[in-house]
Amino acid sequence: MNDPAVPILMYHSVATDPTPATRALSVTPEAFAAQVALLAVLGCTPVTTATLARSWREGAALPERPVLITFDDGYEGVHRHALPALARHSFAATLFVSTGWIRGDHDTGGGLDTMLDWDQIRELAASGVEIGGHSHTHPQLDQLTDDALADELRHCTEIITDELGTRPVSFAYPYGYSNRRVRQSVRQAGYHQSLAVGNALAHRRQGPYALRRVTVRRTTGLAEFERLVQGRAIARAFARDRVLTKGYAMVRRARQVRRKAIASRV
Repeated sequence: MNDPAVPILMYHSVATDPTPATRALSVTPEAFAAQVALLAVLGCTPVTTATLARSWREGAALPERPVLITFDDGYEGVHRHALPALARHSFAATLFVSTGWIRGDHDTGGGLDTMLDWDQIRELAASGVEIGGHSHTHPQLDQLTDDALADELRHCTEIITDELGTRPVSFAYPYGYSNRRVRQSVRQAGYHQSLAVGNALAHRRQGPYALRRVTVRRTTGLAEFERLVQGRAIARAFARDRVLTKGYAMVRRARQVRRKAIASRV
């Protein structure tokens, strides 16, 4: 079977006046509405993360020109601004929530802007938005001990299940970082698929626990957005990001080696 490459779009905040911490990875409500309208004009069919992964796992056919619309963290603008635009076109989407950032009984603080509450998340789910996990407190999972990693996944999974009555099956790595240990832990926690970043189109050969996404930013104009969806000039658009990512990956690996060395001396 010749499986097509699929654009998985990664959004965060949809806001007119975002905080400085979220501004770069936010989009205006007007920009989001225009991007969604363009997907309709292009004949794209948005599907959920679970639908894509299940199709690739079982060999089922995907709709014409599939695309994924995903949101990370759980910002309130997803309900206020994104949901009406999605509903206008009957588009599916996936929201990955950091449960400790969501307003309510489990809130640990740390949210970078106004966050969703659980009633709003239930409304999103009732509207056909898949709700996935994004950890509890949004740490860099590959920097955690085994016990801390297990706690992050367990808290996130249990809270979503308790609040929505449905166990989440899709996960997105905070900051996009993972390694083999993290991916194995996510699988053992009961998730069937998980998303990284990578700024590339998703392919079946990437495996269900390392599917790549394309970042949509406040600076992403409509022409660039169309190129990203069509898979054109993605490498050029994110060339600087790849250099920074490689450099930071080296720093993070050095930190891990240092921590292990210190632990071995204790």
